[in-house]
Amino acid sequence: MVNIRQPDDIVAARKAGHQLALDLGFSLTDVTMIATAISEVARNITSYAGHGEVSVAVQDREGRKALVVRAEDDGPGIADIDRAMEDGYSTGRGLGLGLPGARRLMDRMIVQSALGRGTVIEMWKWVPSRA
Repeated sequence: MVNIRQPDDIVAARKAGHQLALDLGFSLTDVTMIATAISEVARNITSYAGHGEVSVAVQDREGRKALVVRAEDDGPGIADIDRAMEDGYSTGRGLGLGLPGARRLMDRMIVQSALGRGTVIEMWKWVPSRA
């Protein structure tokens, strides 16, 4: 688990995911996609919640092994998750590509959020069968 409080922590979370993905035998393209998705969700923590945490682990999902990224914060929450998942929608100064972009880079993404209670994002990429 990596505590996210400042921009340097985004790099630490990215590196943790990058290394685990390499260890699991993901292609370099997939490693880059995983690291980029981690950067996006971690950046959202620093931009909107101020602090939170990102963890990466191998877990079973839907009967298969997956590299699972879990990003949690206790920030203001997301008022409209469906809108937040649309390209170009942003409540901040960003381009509105973070969450939808991360979703495209990973195999699955689940977003749970409650106003005033924070957000939990879980996303995963299936571990290659050759691993």
